[in-house]
Amino acid sequence: MIDYKKVHLSNGLKLLIHEDITNPMCVVNVLYDVGARDENPEQTGFAHLFEHLMFGGSVNIPVYDEPLQRVGGENNAFTSNDITNYYIQIPSQNFETALWLESDRMLNLAFSEKSLEVQKNVVCEEFKQRYLNQPYGDVWLLLRELVYQVHPYRWATIGKELSHIENAEIDDVKAFFKKHYNPQNAIVVIAGNVNTSEIEKQAEKWFGSIPQGEKYVRNLPQEPKQTEAKTKTVYRDVPADAIYKVFHMSNRKSREYYVSDLMSDILSRGNSSRLHQSLLKEQKLFSEINAYVSGDMDAGMFIVEGKLSENISVEIAEKAIMKELNQLISDLVPENELQKVKNKSESTFIFGEMSLLNKAMNLAYYELMGDAKRINTEIEIYQSITADEIKNQAAILFDERNSSTLYYLKN
Repeated sequence: MIDYKKVHLSNGLKLLIHEDITNPMCVVNVLYDVGARDENPEQTGFAHLFEHLMFGGSVNIPVYDEPLQRVGGENNAFTSNDITNYYIQIPSQNFETALWLESDRMLNLAFSEKSLEVQKNVVCEEFKQRYLNQPYGDVWLLLRELVYQVHPYRWATIGKELSHIENAEIDDVKAFFKKHYNPQNAIVVIAGNVNTSEIEKQAEKWFGSIPQGEKYVRNLPQEPKQTEAKTKTVYRDVPADAIYKVFHMSNRKSREYYVSDLMSDILSRGNSSRLHQSLLKEQKLFSEINAYVSGDMDAGMFIVEGKLSENISVEIAEKAIMKELNQLISDLVPENELQKVKNKSESTFIFGEMSLLNKAMNLAYYELMGDAKRINTEIEIYQSITADEIKNQAAILFDERNSSTLYYLKN
C-alpha cells in the first residue's frame, strides 16, 4: 500500500505527497498533461522539442543544471504521445532547490532564438540517428500512419517529418508553452524523506502564485472502427525480414486494457511463453518475436513483431502468428498458465515500487488517469481477470479486419 496526500492549489495545480522515511532522497516529479497527440498536425514534434527546451534555462535561472548539481541533484525527462514528464532526484534536505527550479520554468521559461536553434538541431540529429539512419529505425513512422487514419497517434513523438522541427519559429513555441505549461495542466508529486505539512507550505510558496492560465480542453478526433485489413510492404537495407502486426485495442483506463496486457504476457513474456516456445524454439521461424501493448491513454495498439529466420517467407511467418492468436480464441487459457502471468505482473509491479522514482512517476500518471489510488488497486484488477474474458477479448481483438500489417523486408 502506497500512502499519499493529495492537495489542490488555488491555481489548479495538483500536488501529491508521499512520505518515505527509509529513503534519504527526495523525488520531485512534474507531469504535464501534454504529448504528441496534442500537436497541430502541421507542427508535429513540438512536445518532444519542448522537453529539450525546458532544460535551456528560465528567466531567473539561466543554466538549469548548475544549481542542481551543486546540491547533489540529477534530473531527466521523457515525452510520449500522451504526456511529458520531468523529474529531479535530490538529497531530501535540498528539496527546496528542486521546487525553485521547477516552479521558475513553469512560471517563465527563457525563450531565445539561440536556444531554439540549438535544441532544434539536437532534435533533428536525434530524428536522423534514431529514425532514419539505423536499421528498422523508421518502423514506427510507417506503422503509426498505417494504423491510424484520423487520431493524432498517427505520428510518433519525434514528429511526422524533419521539416516540422526545422521550421519551428519562436512565436509557435511560445504559443505551445502558454497553452500547455501551466498549473492547471500539471501534476506535481513530491516523494521521499519529507514532511507533508512542510511540503505543503513550500509548494504553496513556490507554485501557488503562478497564474493558472487558460484551461486546455482536449477534443481529439477519435479513430473509427477498422473494418478492413491494411498492409504495407517496404524494402530496406536490414539484416533480416521482419513483420509487424498491429490490432486496435481499448484505452488505458478500460478493463479490456488489462485483459489485453495479460494476453500479451501469455504470448511472449519469458522463454516459456507461447510465441517463444512454438515459433522460435520449436518451429524456428523467428530469430526473435514479441507481443506487447502500447498502453496509450486513448484507444491503443496490440503489437506482435518478429524478425524472421533465414529463408522463412513472411507468408509462413504470418500464418504461424495467426494460428497462435486464434488458439486464444478457440481454447481457454489453462488456469495454471494464467496464474503464472498474473504472478509475474504482480512481482514486476512490487519490485518496481521499491524505486522511489517509480512511485513518484506512477502516482502522477495514475492521478492523470483519474485517481492516484489506482496505484494500489491495479494488481487486484489483473488478479481478477478470467480465462473467459481473455477468450472473448481475443475474439474481438484478433479479427483480421482489425489488423494493420507492415512487411519490412531486406533489399
